[in-house]
Amino acid sequence: MNFQSMPKVELHTHLEGCAPPAFIKQLAHEKKIDISGIFTKEGGYAYRDFDHFLKVYEAACTTLQSPEDFRRLVMAVLQETAAHGVVYMETFVSPDFCGGGDLAAWKDYLAAMEDAAREAEDKLGITLKGIVTGIRHFGPEACKPAAKCAAETFGDFITGYGMAGGEMAGRPADYSYSFDIAREAGMPLTCHAGEWGGASMVAETIRDLRVARIGHGIGAIDDPGLIAQIAEEEIVLEVCPGSNVVLRAVKDWESHPIAKLRDKGVKVTVSTDDPPFFHTTMTAEYEMLHRTFDWDEDDFKVLNDAALAAAFCDEKTKARVAKRLEPAQ
Repeated sequence: MNFQSMPKVELHTHLEGCAPPAFIKQLAHEKKIDISGIFTKEGGYAYRDFDHFLKVYEAACTTLQSPEDFRRLVMAVLQETAAHGVVYMETFVSPDFCGGGDLAAWKDYLAAMEDAAREAEDKLGITLKGIVTGIRHFGPEACKPAAKCAAETFGDFITGYGMAGGEMAGRPADYSYSFDIAREAGMPLTCHAGEWGGASMVAETIRDLRVARIGHGIGAIDDPGLIAQIAEEEIVLEVCPGSNVVLRAVKDWESHPIAKLRDKGVKVTVSTDDPPFFHTTMTAEYEMLHRTFDWDEDDFKVLNDAALAAAFCDEKTKARVAKRLEPAQ
């Protein structure tokens, strides 16, 4: 199997976290911003643990200061992602990093991202859609403007709302107001949970935020009743195995619960999260799933079919993407 050329659907990425280190270095050089401390001597991102990772991530974001920066970012990310066979990608974008939650500024940033996405689809055959996210560790109040920006710009490009950031900041119910704003606008919902917070955090997120998808969700493995609920309600998990291994949310690939969850009837998908931070690509994820769990082409077809069905885009887009997946079927 040629894992790189195999067409793929990816649902869980963070736009800024997909930025190649060289791209961020170049922006820092152009703007005379000294963030040299966030890079290793080999040129990658340097961080010690998850909390430090968040600090490094936010430092990298200080170089992204204008709509044009985000237009360039989208092109750089999609060139890299398309090179690994991804034909459809959803990415988390936050108004906090695009105008500080101001709606007018957010629309300007969004227009630049959409323009780049259209160009990339024409040139590279990859479709990009955005999911607006509140940043959890910024607090419940900070998530409200993000949700309002999401609701006001919900449409062809912005397809959903979610929450990312430090999972242990507060409880899911603390953020219900922002999710209610998005839900009332008709937006599909997702939320990070169960990367660090265990099964109880996943259960609370499903109960209190009423999401269709869970980002990561691997903590559910410790609660058989919750697993059964997730399977019965067809809640989809956006699993990022390589990220989980590098950040030590699991001990190693062999310990990762993705195969056990799938075997118990849970709909799982696979994504890279923040690929340059975690030294991964969708090619590498597929290679490791094959090596560790002996997944083959049929398994990857099921994986992609589940991801496309769970995608937040419209049916016309899904039909277009489904044709791109046909060589893998």
